[in-house]
Amino acid sequence: MGLLERIRKQWFLAAIVLAITFAYLQPSVGMHGGPLKPEFTITYVAVSTIFLNSGLSLKTEELASALMHIKLHTFVQIFTLGFFPTAMWFILKLLALTSINPWLLKGLQTVGCMPPPVSSAVILTKAVGGNEAAAIFNSAFGSFLILRRYSKDWLERKKPPFGVISSCVLLMIIYSTFCDTFSSPKIDLDTFSLIIIVLLIFFLQLSFMFLTFIISTRKKSGFTAADTVAIMFCSTHKSLTLGIPLLKIVFSGYEHLSLISVPLLIYHPTQILLGGLLVGTMKSWMITRQKALKLSRQTKIPV
Repeated sequence: MGLLERIRKQWFLAAIVLAITFAYLQPSVGMHGGPLKPEFTITYVAVSTIFLNSGLSLKTEELASALMHIKLHTFVQIFTLGFFPTAMWFILKLLALTSINPWLLKGLQTVGCMPPPVSSAVILTKAVGGNEAAAIFNSAFGSFLILRRYSKDWLERKKPPFGVISSCVLLMIIYSTFCDTFSSPKIDLDTFSLIIIVLLIFFLQLSFMFLTFIISTRKKSGFTAADTVAIMFCSTHKSLTLGIPLLKIVFSGYEHLSLISVPLLIYHPTQILLGGLLVGTMKSWMITRQKALKLSRQTKIPV
């Protein structure tokens, strides 16, 4: 396979690197209040585009089926709002014995209590080809599905590139997120605490994704490969869009608000970056799993 062919196949990963690089070089363009106006273009236009795109591309029968998948929804919600914050609480009890900045630990505690985002979990699930309907339901139930009723014939005839559209919107979100990260004022924080928090967040995300993968792929779990993809992303992702306003409300007047916000600011780009890196691997795994299941069913059919 030639270099150009490799780049063509891995264009999304290359685009992520470019988006982060541009954000580092010119963070003022995509930061909050900058020329890109992410407080409107990301919060309203990008998120609306995500659900419009998902709603138009998702067959109604798939959503109806997902709504009845109570076991999957129960698992995601219990893991996100039950297991995640509880596990984080125990971990923080141990970290409190170290010299890590206590305000960073308080920020980690708030991260554990955050709900899934309304954008990245849906887009990454769609990019892999997982159970997008379940991802939409668990991230934020509601989209522009009703429009598909009136455009179904045109959509099936033209077959718009929904996957490419979703990937481009995600790149826009990544760029804006890193612009805010790189443009944040310097925080009075010791290097040791910051490095430990970054490593811990990276480790926690990988561990929790691996845990949800192991649990949801057990033979008795009853989940399909597409379900596993949705579970992995929805159960472990946390919302920055909702999180930052919540922190500003809950910790209003705190002089350490910036320190409390650091873990969430690190967690969000990390989950997008890790998710983007895992898209190819998870897609290959899911296709292999589906083929094996199909072959297994065919061999059981009596001749």
